[in-house]
Amino acid sequence: MFADLVLVDGNVITMDSSKPTAQALAIKKDRIVKVGTNNQINSLVGNSTKVINLQGKSVVPGFIDSHIHVADFGKFLTWLDLTAVTSIKELQAKLREHAQNIPKNRWIIGNGWDQACFAEKRYPDLHDLNEASPDNPVILYHQCGRVCVVNSKALDLAGVTNKTFSPLGGTLEKDPKTGELTGILRENATDLVWKTIPEPSNQELIESASLACKKIVASGITSIHWIVSSANEIKVIQSLASQNKLPLRVHIIAPATLLNQLDSLNSLLGSGDNSTRLLGFKIFVDGSLAARTAALTQPYLDQQSTTGQLLYSQEELDSLVAKAHKAHLGLVIHAMGDKAINMALTAIEKVLMDKPKTNHRYRIEHASVLNKELISRIKKLGMIISIQPKCALSEFLVWSAVERLGNSRARLLYPLKTLVNEGIRIIGGSDCPMEPLSPLLGMQAAVTRPFFPEEQLTVDEALRMYTINAAYASCDDAIKGSIEEGKLADLAVLSGDPRTSASSKIGEIKVAMTLVSGKVVYQNLP
Repeated sequence: MFADLVLVDGNVITMDSSKPTAQALAIKKDRIVKVGTNNQINSLVGNSTKVINLQGKSVVPGFIDSHIHVADFGKFLTWLDLTAVTSIKELQAKLREHAQNIPKNRWIIGNGWDQACFAEKRYPDLHDLNEASPDNPVILYHQCGRVCVVNSKALDLAGVTNKTFSPLGGTLEKDPKTGELTGILRENATDLVWKTIPEPSNQELIESASLACKKIVASGITSIHWIVSSANEIKVIQSLASQNKLPLRVHIIAPATLLNQLDSLNSLLGSGDNSTRLLGFKIFVDGSLAARTAALTQPYLDQQSTTGQLLYSQEELDSLVAKAHKAHLGLVIHAMGDKAINMALTAIEKVLMDKPKTNHRYRIEHASVLNKELISRIKKLGMIISIQPKCALSEFLVWSAVERLGNSRARLLYPLKTLVNEGIRIIGGSDCPMEPLSPLLGMQAAVTRPFFPEEQLTVDEALRMYTINAAYASCDDAIKGSIEEGKLADLAVLSGDPRTSASSKIGEIKVAMTLVSGKVVYQNLP
């Protein structure tokens, strides 16, 4: 038997403990058929075998992003890019140029500005935006995501005036002298305008999601856990699949609101295959730390009047979890605060006691504010913890976690090393577009976190989050997540070795090639 494709002269990082490294590998159809030395692989080279000399580049199992909002990312890619803007005057020029090329009244959405990089050293305001684009509603997001500036037309369409109250967990900024709105909206207040923006058409969603998928595989990602918001978004995935516009494997995580539509979902998805299937349902127990809506057992240190917000009673959550468990569906439970995590674990404990299920692979999303007792219960239940390392870093750098929680609670905020040492399986994701897509940047964040550095992971531990651990979470560890004979040929070729690169430079490693089922879906080779 000759291989269809062989990769030689490489640094193969297998994530297989029985053979941690290799020099080359061979692929037949969609499977890895041999992992070994150049000499061992050369025996599988025939006249029709394609040979790629890696020239020392590293090969890792294809990355798996276990938490990504693809539809939102696709929309984000169509936005006005303001990341390189260095002044408000330049921002206005880009906005004015963009407005001249689209119809009046069409929304302009932008992202990436940072007042610290502006020559004026101030936030842009609605007057700046009005001057550049008086005829189009405008919303421009700060690089941190939960702050934006809007113009007067956007405020008018949203029905927001200087008499509008700031929502819970958000701020409508006003001029301290005049009481007039400045156009700056923070955290939950951004939703007041965002919800006014018309939804794109299905064709626009398909086109933007297709663009997002191309960007995703260019980051070395071969599988995603796609967080969807509606049944319509699942139809978009189905359309992409039927049009051969899905260059990677898609595991769908549907909202719990669709649990009652399971029959129609199954009909929509069919039986599913290895490339596109329903993974489970996401249940939100609480909100976020950034908005102080994550549910805590004790008040926020910087706002003693609140302990966050629970979205279900314990009884309601128990019922929802039991329904999914009885139907043998995957469970993805969003719980950030310790009170919410306790509720989630209580619900899981009840269903497993009533109807035991071994190897359930249920997971808690974020599991941010932990303590020793919660960690012990997580371990006992065999729960998976889904973490987005860049988000964890943002909690400290952007949202002032220590000031909000106090030092003792912040000490066990995303305690990655503690969880690993307890034998708890952690999986990695990006939460893109809220944070950068790159798994390598996520790994770098996990390895270099400056806050409570005793919780830093090793490179190998961080790499496992995005490969074999994530494959385990979707019950696919027998067929992917490591480079072994018989497994799917889902691979990422990297310009450098993350294990030997400076830890602060891991995110600078380039993806040279991505393969899914042995086919090259992205390539950036000289």
